[in-house]
Amino acid sequence: MQFTPLDIAGAYEIRPRIFRDDRGTFTTVYEASEFVARGLVADWTGDNQSVNYRTGILRGFHFQRPPHAQTKLVRAVTGRAFDVFVDLRTDSPTYLRSVGIVLDGELCNTLYIPKGCGHAYLTLTDYCAISYKVDHPYAPASEGGLRWNDPGIGFEWGMAGEPLLSDKDRNWPLLKEVASPFPGG
Repeated sequence: MQFTPLDIAGAYEIRPRIFRDDRGTFTTVYEASEFVARGLVADWTGDNQSVNYRTGILRGFHFQRPPHAQTKLVRAVTGRAFDVFVDLRTDSPTYLRSVGIVLDGELCNTLYIPKGCGHAYLTLTDYCAISYKVDHPYAPASEGGLRWNDPGIGFEWGMAGEPLLSDKDRNWPLLKEVASPFPGG
């Protein structure tokens, strides 16, 4: 596995080795010892999956407030998605920096997103399945989010028009309307 640090403190893109032959492929997409050796979370408490039927679906920016904040390990199982996350840790050297990576089911690339980041993705293909491991169970009372097109984050999605959004994602507050729940990294 190749771990490439990203422009947000503690975040990585992980590319596994893919073995191909005339039958197809074989890949190990997660190996705990690889994470432990780098001092990363390797004790996951949940596996979540989101299946998106159409291109242009946007989910996020989502996070969970402390003490239920989550580290995430995210990948596309099928299809492709533009995955974006923003550092919301006010004492982080990369505070408010955002990163966008295309997750591709054929490449099996994965994102390691540390606690304290808001997370979103935009589907680039029909029938795009996103899987993510978390190190803390979902806690509804700790759920939070920011608007997908928040000028305070300033992320350019590179699409024409508005994506398909849930009412919840359309109505999250703007960064300037709320205090960051992540004072520490």
